[in-house]
Amino acid sequence: MSGSDHPATAHTCLPEHVAIIMDGNGRWASTRGLPLLAGHRAGAEAVQRTVRAATARGVRWLTLYAFSSENWRRAPGEVADLTSLLRYYLRHKVAELSREGVRLRIIGDLARFPRDIQEEARRAEEVTRGNTRLVLVLALSYGGRADIVQAATRMAQAVARGDLRADQIDEAVFAGALLTAGMPDPDLVVRTSGECRLSNFLLWQSAYAELVFLDIPWPDFDATHFDAVLDIYSRRERRFGARPA
Repeated sequence: MSGSDHPATAHTCLPEHVAIIMDGNGRWASTRGLPLLAGHRAGAEAVQRTVRAATARGVRWLTLYAFSSENWRRAPGEVADLTSLLRYYLRHKVAELSREGVRLRIIGDLARFPRDIQEEARRAEEVTRGNTRLVLVLALSYGGRADIVQAATRMAQAVARGDLRADQIDEAVFAGALLTAGMPDPDLVVRTSGECRLSNFLLWQSAYAELVFLDIPWPDFDATHFDAVLDIYSRRERRFGARPA
C-alpha cells in the first residue's frame, strides 16, 4: 500500500500542531545519481502527501521548514531552483489546497524573495484565509534567532514610544511579537534524514515540544511515517516541567 493510500488511523493523543524540518532532498538525489533539483521536486511531492495525511488525521496546524534564512548561502543555482519550485507551487497548487479546506500562512523574511513570489505568497494567504480544516504554515527565509531578535526589537520600540512598560513584558507579550503570533506552539517537531538538531527552527516556540528524529530522507516521507510519528507522540508523557501526578 502506498503512503498516499494509507488509511487514516485513530490516535488517542493527537498533537494540535506538528512542525517538520524537511531534510534530505540532496542526499536522496545523490544516492540515486539524480540532479539536486530532482530531490527538491520529490520533496515537494512529499509535502503534498504530508498535507493530505495531516488533514485526514485531524491535525489542525502543520508547519514546514521550507527555506531557512541560512539557505541563502547555498550555491546560486540551487537557490534559483528552490525559488522556481516555490513559485510553481504558489501559482498552481493553492487552488487545490483551498478545495481541501487548507489555509496557508507564511512566516519568515519574504522581502528577500523576488517580488513576484512575495505577491504570489500574499495572494495565496488571502485566497485561503477562510479555510479551517488545516492551517499549513510555510517557514520561508525563516530563522528562529532572527525571529526572537525582531520580537525584542519590536518590544524595545514599543517601550521607547511609551506604548508599553518594560515591566509589562512577560512570555505571553513577547510571544505576541513573534512571527508565529496567534499560533499554538508546536506539540511535535519532526526532523528527517538522520540529523538530530533544530537548525534554528522555532527555537522559542519549541521549548516543550516533543522531538522525533527519523533516518529516512524527506522525499521518502509518506502517510505511514506520519502515522508512526503520531504513535510515538501518543506514547510520550508531557509534563512541562512538572512531576507526574
